[in-house]
Amino acid sequence: MKREDVLMEALPYIQKFHGKTIVIKLGGHAMVDQGILETVIRDAVLLRYVGMKVVLVHGGGPEITAKMQAMGKEPKFVGGLRITDLETLEIAQMVLVGKINDGIVSLIANCGTRAVGISGNDGNLLIARKMEPQRVKVGEVMQEVDLGQVGEIEEVDPEVLHCLLAQGYIPVVAPIAIDRQGRSLNINADTAAAEIAIALQAFKLINLTDVDGVMNADRTQVYHRLALSEAEGMIGDGTIAGGMIPKLEGCMKAVRSGVVSAHVVNGNREHNLLLELFTDEGVGTMLSL
Repeated sequence: MKREDVLMEALPYIQKFHGKTIVIKLGGHAMVDQGILETVIRDAVLLRYVGMKVVLVHGGGPEITAKMQAMGKEPKFVGGLRITDLETLEIAQMVLVGKINDGIVSLIANCGTRAVGISGNDGNLLIARKMEPQRVKVGEVMQEVDLGQVGEIEEVDPEVLHCLLAQGYIPVVAPIAIDRQGRSLNINADTAAAEIAIALQAFKLINLTDVDGVMNADRTQVYHRLALSEAEGMIGDGTIAGGMIPKLEGCMKAVRSGVVSAHVVNGNREHNLLLELFTDEGVGTMLSL
């Protein structure tokens, strides 16, 4: 397409989304590849300048693992789930809040706008309770496993986000929550992004990951649009499996709770965030009612 055609195709979407809140979950390879992260941040800043209210929520599992190994602590997984003891939680906080979050804020500043890094502890943004033991398959046997200092969200108080957005900041949220006794808990970033989108009554939730979107069972086709009922059926029949399940479940809950649409997009391809939002066809999967 000619450059002017691209701009004209984007215009109605820019008009439609102006003033709307969008929650973007940063994940996948962008968390370990600085070049990819910088491109995504520039795109997010562009969204801010065309009038959208942008909230970023980030993960950081690979960085946590790398930091643990560098400190001589071997990560422990059972049935694919990370065990988070108190020492692991301290390392996770160090990486998520002290390194990744601060780095994203710096990148946003370098792009010419303002951001504030927070965690779910700040302003009681994310109130959680310790997760109950999970049943997982270990070998051929189902076992109950205590994941340690891992939480599930009970309540979201978005007041701190409203204040930051009203002043023109991009909030950058690390997925650490606080329980009702004041103790920190690690939170799944996909879940945190979905719950924040619901609490903000966001217009869109976008989950940036390492795959092109929701695919068929043979992994040969990306579904560019899915109704909620179709997505539920694909989880039920096993078409959607593994790490895509919590991403899509978060998207489904957001749509059920009033978010107009939720998207799963490959964040590794340059400017996919913009192409998903501002073109007719899009490049990932859009989930809606």
